[in-house]
Amino acid sequence: MRISDLLRFARERGEPIFSFEFFPPKTDDGVRQLFETVEALRPLGPAYVSVTYGAGGSTRQRTLELVKRLKRETEVEAMAHVTCVGASREELAGVLDELADAGIQNVLALRGDPPRGQTSFEPHPEGFRYASELVAFIRSRPERWRFCVGAAAYPEGHVETRDLAADLAHLKIKVEAGADFLVTQLFFENAHYVRFVDRARAAGITVPIVPGIMPFTNVDQTERFTAMCGAAIPPPLRAAMEVRRTDPDSARDLGVAYATLQCAELLRRGAPGIHFYTLNRSTSTRAIVAALRASEPWRG
Repeated sequence: MRISDLLRFARERGEPIFSFEFFPPKTDDGVRQLFETVEALRPLGPAYVSVTYGAGGSTRQRTLELVKRLKRETEVEAMAHVTCVGASREELAGVLDELADAGIQNVLALRGDPPRGQTSFEPHPEGFRYASELVAFIRSRPERWRFCVGAAAYPEGHVETRDLAADLAHLKIKVEAGADFLVTQLFFENAHYVRFVDRARAAGITVPIVPGIMPFTNVDQTERFTAMCGAAIPPPLRAAMEVRRTDPDSARDLGVAYATLQCAELLRRGAPGIHFYTLNRSTSTRAIVAALRASEPWRG
């Protein structure tokens, strides 16, 4: 089913959707654990799961195989990430054909991060420089590629474009190219999301904007992620994380508690759902979604 339809049906029922993002494991054991994780999440009613590319598109084929297998073997809708990195138009067309042949209906169209060792993005000579070009390419052959297309949004601005007005202008181009919905970069302060949605609506962007939340489990890892993506850690949270830096259990508990409060407030304020960056772990996200399902803050 198309994610745009899932979002519409959920809105009509007055309920949010929950989705989960995974990265392709490097080993067969990792793949087995991923499918066990998806199976463990199924009782919580996930709307869909997504599978990323590795840095620089390094896991493209593993991503395709995992998405096809998830579609084939589970009862959960799957979305494939597709990036511009290191790919020509012809190669991207082959990826999209493969997804279409497998019955995949949803893709997240991204520019992608530079390959490891490169400091800036360099487009393929026969590829695309911007995600908006990839979205337009997907939309250029609607009879063959009738995908629901998602795109990324950055409440605090893209790490390469801290000018919020310029970043919003780029986002509007993506939406006008044909993006059906948006998923945000992770953030730890809900005010960033609220202000971003207000600015997007004022700019004429009307598609659903789903907040992306990462329940942190490791302080050092979280600091690395936020440094790469440009997300800020609020001072009170940073102080609470610091005293738990060497206590993994306590750090995980804090991550669950903080993300649960974040999600509850976002849903009370009308967010259409939550997209969880799971880091291929289910324990924290299962606890958070179970608490949200039990309390239903969106009805408050």
